[in-house]
Amino acid sequence: MQNGTLLAAIDLGSNSFRLEIGRYHSGHIERIEYIKETVRQGNGLDENKVLSQAAMERGWDCLARFAERLHGFKKQQVRAVATQTLREARNREDFLRNAQAILGFPIEVVSGHEEARLIYQGVSHLLPQSDERRLVVDIGGRSTEMILGEGYNAHAMESYRLGSVAWSQRYFPRGQVSLTAFKTAEVAAKAVLEEALDKFPPTDWNVAYGSSGTVSAVADILAAHGWASGLVTRTGLDWLIDKLVRAGNTETVRLEALKDDRRPVIAGGVAVLRAIFDLFDIQQMLPAQGALRHGALYDLIDRDTDGGDVRERTVQWLTQRFSVDTGQAQRVSTVATTLFSQVAAQDDQNQRYSQKLVWAARLHELGTHISHDRSHHHGAYILDNVDAPGFSLPELHRMSQLVLGQRGKLKKLEESLQDELFAKQLMALRIAVLLCHARQMPEHEVLKLSYKNRAFRLVTPAGWARRYPQSAWLLTEEVAAWQKTTWKFSADIR
Repeated sequence: MQNGTLLAAIDLGSNSFRLEIGRYHSGHIERIEYIKETVRQGNGLDENKVLSQAAMERGWDCLARFAERLHGFKKQQVRAVATQTLREARNREDFLRNAQAILGFPIEVVSGHEEARLIYQGVSHLLPQSDERRLVVDIGGRSTEMILGEGYNAHAMESYRLGSVAWSQRYFPRGQVSLTAFKTAEVAAKAVLEEALDKFPPTDWNVAYGSSGTVSAVADILAAHGWASGLVTRTGLDWLIDKLVRAGNTETVRLEALKDDRRPVIAGGVAVLRAIFDLFDIQQMLPAQGALRHGALYDLIDRDTDGGDVRERTVQWLTQRFSVDTGQAQRVSTVATTLFSQVAAQDDQNQRYSQKLVWAARLHELGTHISHDRSHHHGAYILDNVDAPGFSLPELHRMSQLVLGQRGKLKKLEESLQDELFAKQLMALRIAVLLCHARQMPEHEVLKLSYKNRAFRLVTPAGWARRYPQSAWLLTEEVAAWQKTTWKFSADIR
């Protein structure tokens, strides 16, 4: 990556949307601009996990303003990440479809583990390098991430379903605060987080950091009232809780440095934070400057560096963990990408889809570790449910659908096949899998695959069918399989 390159990260959180723009210079990022808007999407999620129209419109309006600021940026310069609210929302595709059109860039809905990884990456890059063992806590609107790490390396990560918005809605409705409500909220938080003691035992770290909104807001309030600057202490938290209880309502409490956009969610966030202090016997926590959006920026740098893309390392890890035959995986990958290049335009978008096809091809036998019978179903299930650093949930699902569709009937992919690019990827993968049936590199360079008006056509050179009768027969079966879809496929097998 060249010095001076502008990069942007967007964090679509449950409480706020944030845009961070920075300039790359020699491995570091200098902040150019930071915009935060309180959107409160988490408040718009009902008991059936459906996002309200009003909440979606607030998000779209904010993204329209972000899009104006990002005019002129290229896709490889921007990463937009959505977290817990959109992980939960049953109608998230309705929001994302319009949101991506408005923003002009893809929006990745990431898993809790991926969110935690990005948070730690952001925190660690903005802290002085040391050999300290860190516990990083990020209390978001509807989820709380905890990460144990050292330097730039995260050793353990987890995401828990509790946060400032969710806890404020549940235990402090309409901003009403009481000591009983605080105790109930803390007990409930401990019930969710108790299992975290096994993964993040206090003996495994010596410094606790708090990332993002809640901890930063609490630190600012305490400092404004005479407590030590840049520090959240147990006694300071207890003082703040007493102030909130005495006021009786977050809308009427008078606290220096308490911003209006933080008022509706301060009680829930403080209750979760106090539970963490008590459960992990924390006496003090340091606010961290880094956050998820910074991690997304540094991830853009890694993706531009040879060998730096964490997704590539994740694919390598999965192939090792599930004992994938790497020779066969490479053969299928080579044939599939060769065929895909013949039916997809050579532009940035198709290059990205070609890379995703490479990963799907390398993982197409993932499920054989469980059972050869229905291995494509097992592989698809693994990809839909594995914690895969670097990948968004939609990326993993697309790969799972490719693995599921590598052979067998196509009716199971009826919805995914409405996407032209997916159909091209799947066609290339299915032909590659059948051509590599003998687990040897086939004579594939001589095959010509073309595409026009929802119709694929494969042409072989003269004499090919005589040299490879089994492959020729499999291709005729493949033609029959596609006849049962809305796509056409013909093969001129000579």
